[in-house]
Amino acid sequence: MSCVFCKINNIVLENDLAMTFYDKYPVNEGHLLIIPKRHVVQYFDLTERERKAIDQLLFEGKSLLDEQYQPDGYNIGVNCGEEAGQTIFHVHVHLIPRFKGDMDDPRGGVRGVIPEKRIY
Repeated sequence: MSCVFCKINNIVLENDLAMTFYDKYPVNEGHLLIIPKRHVVQYFDLTERERKAIDQLLFEGKSLLDEQYQPDGYNIGVNCGEEAGQTIFHVHVHLIPRFKGDMDDPRGGVRGVIPEKRIY
């Protein structure tokens, strides 16, 4: 299998069904990715147990990042499909710490995936 996420070994947090590691191309310092251990392409194809395992690691990751970086906020995101920006076809949930001043006007948050629709 040629999936780069299936070969990850720099695990930060894990449980029986999912694991967390730092993004190789972080948006901000501390940017984490949470993935299922099973190779699954789409978020919507995860089992309920896998979704709960990922959710557990989102909360554990937030606690870790709160302690290490003291961010002022977070973005959580999943790209589902090529047209939504997915480039690695193994489900991955982004947990991105946000800091006051990391952009001039953060209004719109994840709506920024289509920049002209971010501010409303």
